[in-house]
Amino acid sequence: MAMDKPVCLIETESDGKLCVQQSALQILLKIEQPVVVVAVVGLYRTGKSYLMNQLAGKQTGFALGSTIESKTKGIWMWCVPHPIEKETTLVLLDTEGLGDVDKGDSKHDANIFCLAVLLSSTLVYNSQGTINNNAIEELHYVTELTDCIKVKSSNKNVDESIEFVSFFPSFIWAVRDFTLELEIDGKDATENEYLEFALKLKHGTGNNVTKYNLPRECIQKFFPSRTCFTFPFPTAPKNVSRLESLNTADLEPDFLKVTDRFCKFVFQESQTKTLKEGYTVTGRVLGNLAKTYVDTISSGSVPCLENAVIAMATIENEAAVKEGLEVYKSGMEKLKNSFPLELKDVSSEHQQLSNLATQTFMKRSFRDTDGTYLNSLKV
Repeated sequence: MAMDKPVCLIETESDGKLCVQQSALQILLKIEQPVVVVAVVGLYRTGKSYLMNQLAGKQTGFALGSTIESKTKGIWMWCVPHPIEKETTLVLLDTEGLGDVDKGDSKHDANIFCLAVLLSSTLVYNSQGTINNNAIEELHYVTELTDCIKVKSSNKNVDESIEFVSFFPSFIWAVRDFTLELEIDGKDATENEYLEFALKLKHGTGNNVTKYNLPRECIQKFFPSRTCFTFPFPTAPKNVSRLESLNTADLEPDFLKVTDRFCKFVFQESQTKTLKEGYTVTGRVLGNLAKTYVDTISSGSVPCLENAVIAMATIENEAAVKEGLEVYKSGMEKLKNSFPLELKDVSSEHQQLSNLATQTFMKRSFRDTDGTYLNSLKV
């Protein structure tokens, strides 16, 4: 389903609570295709929305904040046909800027970051200047993920972070307004080598060393698939505030080249979103996931992947039984018009329709390991 502009998926309400917007949820629930989900996070006023508009193939869409105030509140969504993968929808998520002093609520920021991680298959972290210690410390939300996400509902006080890797998104660090030469120890370096150099751990044991290493260890551990893009200044400083209204000719050629490389990389390398056990996420499942996670966070609990998968299985299997029954019933209704019939013909038609109902169920069912839902379909 193509949308001509983004809509708010998760709203930040006046009391700071997060809430899934029903109109956006309805859009997702109608998308039967698998989804590739790309979310961008980063400090407010760092130009996140521009990159997302480029991925959507549009000049405008996600709001670009040209003033000091953060424009994006909550999480906004834009669903577009994937430019390369047929029968796949690209879902772009633009998140509220982190670290906005007006909000003064770091827990809220941690929740936004956590939702971006949980919902995306590719996470783009957008920052400005250089990847120095300050920039890495600003990504302290990574160190808080172990407090914000649980893998299993039963394991209390167990370090599950080793399991994060199996469901966390791939990670892209987009460094904007980068002015340095890409060099390490006087030798030319690639963007990825520059990122890995910045993430190198210090040897030693003191408090300062531990504090220095913690965010780096978390990024390395949680996001083994890491890529870096360094963007030069897009245009003269006086024009930056009206980036979305500038023509291509007004933008620096090197900036356009990196933007093009970035978009191609995202299109080619971003994976379809999957749940644990490799279950492919459609738009419909993504919508239900978003609701499950936001409801959990709003209730003051910690999102749990195992519980989310169980909730998705229940929703999908109940719907699969309903679809299977509909196929059987509508087939039998048609058969009534052909009465009277021989018993063997009725029996044969019943068998065919039963098989068709089972096939319909199997297409949608998920984790019905003990066959409970399939048995309830037996007609």
